[in-house]
Amino acid sequence: MDAVITYLALSFVVSFLLGSIPWGVIISKLAFKKDLRDEGSGNIGTTNAMRTLGKAGGAAVFVLDFGKGIAAGALAAYVFAPAIAGTAVDATAVEGQALLSVFGPAGVNPVALAMALAFAGCALGHIFSPWLKFKGGKGIAVAAACLVFVYGPVGFLIEIAVFAAGIALSRCVSVGSIAAAAVCPLLGLYYYWGQWVPWLIILATACVVVWAHRANIQRLRTGTENKIGSKKREV
Repeated sequence: MDAVITYLALSFVVSFLLGSIPWGVIISKLAFKKDLRDEGSGNIGTTNAMRTLGKAGGAAVFVLDFGKGIAAGALAAYVFAPAIAGTAVDATAVEGQALLSVFGPAGVNPVALAMALAFAGCALGHIFSPWLKFKGGKGIAVAAACLVFVYGPVGFLIEIAVFAAGIALSRCVSVGSIAAAAVCPLLGLYYYWGQWVPWLIILATACVVVWAHRANIQRLRTGTENKIGSKKREV
């Protein structure tokens, strides 16, 4: 049981640390001699980087942030989940019986839990980076990347389609981001049906991502949100 708990903890902690790397700040300081937090909206993510650092800077931030999610998902899918699945359980021992009662067929699938924890870890690490006094970005790029493994390619592509549709209809990146976050737990019902603890983790993480867009939501309500192709407003 201790081994399973350790792998689950590692899936979250390692993903959190990967997500916490503030590539937007690092790129802006090293390559552009400025702090992205002092530019534009002050956000460290791709959208603000694209607006204030240009296409090259924005692309670099996106690739590195996306890479954090890919790394977190890959580690969960190819290291932690297989390690959990391969952990031998002695059903005759007290510890083995306790493990089976929690993670058995009628309980929580620990492999699904490892994937959900990786998703939560990388997104929360990006939003609450300990290197930035627990402030950070909004978690869209890193979370979406992790979904390549958490939901698989089809689920990931559905998320991207929802994101793109939101932008196309509103010309606001934030609308696409919020829409993608809102759809995430709905897809989770399909991919994790019956695995309610992993699904609740995914739901809670999606809610935090929407919460991270609270300033955007307020600007959308007042009609002052930046739109693609319009003159940038300082926020």
